[in-house]
Amino acid sequence: MSGFDELARRYLASWNERDPARRRALVDELWTDDAGYVDPIVTAEGRDAIEDVVATAQRQFPGLVYRPAGKVDGHHDVARLAWELAPAGGPAVIVGLAVMVAERSRLRRVYGFLDPVPAVTTSPGAGS
Repeated sequence: MSGFDELARRYLASWNERDPARRRALVDELWTDDAGYVDPIVTAEGRDAIEDVVATAQRQFPGLVYRPAGKVDGHHDVARLAWELAPAGGPAVIVGLAVMVAERSRLRRVYGFLDPVPAVTTSPGAGS
């Protein structure tokens, strides 16, 4: 397994972790101190904000799981991960692409793209 494959596995595992304490531990281990995440819906700076985005997504999409949709491709410290959000064993509801910028086996930045972009019912990070 390549370093990018491992980063992608850990990234998706953090999005799928339902236990708040375990999810927080995964986020802390995966992301750098100055980490940032941005997609069409939200911008998050720092691990606290990133963990809040993940928790909010889980509340918005209960019962769905994130899974890879192809192989991870990368060079230098940048990789792209195609992923799907779907019921276990079911068809994808949302597909996306994560462009991951790594630093010493951790994520420093992730730029997300979604298709289709889901309607936001609550604002991530607004204490919903």
